[in-house]
Amino acid sequence: MTSSDDGGGDRLARALVPYLIPDPAAAGGVLLAVSGGPDSTALLHAAAAAGGGIALAVATVDHGLRPEAAGEAEAVAALARTLGLLHSTLRWETPPQGGIQAAARAARYRLLAAHAAEIGARRVLTAHTADDQAETVLMRLIAGSGPAGLAGMRRERPLAEGIRLVRPFLGLPKAALVAYCEAHALPFLRDPSNADDRFARTRLRTLMPQLATEGLTAERLTRLAGRLARDETALAQAAAGLLDSVRRPAPSGTLILDGQALLAAPEALALRVLDLALEAVQPDPCLAVPRRLERLERLVLDALRPALAKGERLRRTLRGAMIETAPDGTIRVAPAPPRRNSEEGS
Repeated sequence: MTSSDDGGGDRLARALVPYLIPDPAAAGGVLLAVSGGPDSTALLHAAAAAGGGIALAVATVDHGLRPEAAGEAEAVAALARTLGLLHSTLRWETPPQGGIQAAARAARYRLLAAHAAEIGARRVLTAHTADDQAETVLMRLIAGSGPAGLAGMRRERPLAEGIRLVRPFLGLPKAALVAYCEAHALPFLRDPSNADDRFARTRLRTLMPQLATEGLTAERLTRLAGRLARDETALAQAAAGLLDSVRRPAPSGTLILDGQALLAAPEALALRVLDLALEAVQPDPCLAVPRRLERLERLVLDALRPALAKGERLRRTLRGAMIETAPDGTIRVAPAPPRRNSEEGS
């Protein structure tokens, strides 16, 4: 069967196969995250067709935000059963705090990670496409993100201890997945929230065709993400090496850094080293603390480096950590003591 006959199924299979091969170094199956939309429905069907000799399971997250969600999860379960796969519905019981979409996304990944650990899956596959990547890059550009943010979603990243999140279709357009569903007569759902212009992503999605006429196409946005991801990987490796070289002996839970060595480093690396240091001393790695680049820039470029150059004392808090300079030119990074009725500063 050619790609024109099966709606591009060979493209989907090629994207999936590397993640459906058993890993001798990390035994475990694969969990498919399926909402019932065309993208994840294509993921479910193509993964079942590709096989690969690894155990597959399916999960749908019911956020409890729409009355139709339970029926949609059951529709996914029915399709999974016809393909011989076990399905679970994961329910979000906690009311949303803050932005609904951001809270729902965080809850979705927590539920998927917990379920993957429970069933012994080492990989969680989602059906994000190149269209999703382009929208993400555009949203982060508007938000003022730096290179790490503009690198967009990674094809693979750690999700939890021993579990990786994988987006095998990140290089494929959404149209390819819709065509696959249509070619195989697969029923799929359309989430009404995707057309709700209360959400920024929806508003930007409607602008994409107009931006494309000016040359800012989804393809160019995804290419930008790929280039920045390549550069960010190199910078991240350099920053990790620099952090190792500037660390000094310190009590557990505290980092002592050679401030003069950081002062001599390029700004891009100094920013990343402090970012890694802040991450290392977080008392709760699951704490939802915003990571805003401008705050880190103000701390490192506008305050920390000038203080080190002048030999001045500095004491700042950021992302739940206390950053202090000492007379000997070192920097101490440790969890900040709790403060009541006070906003975090930088």
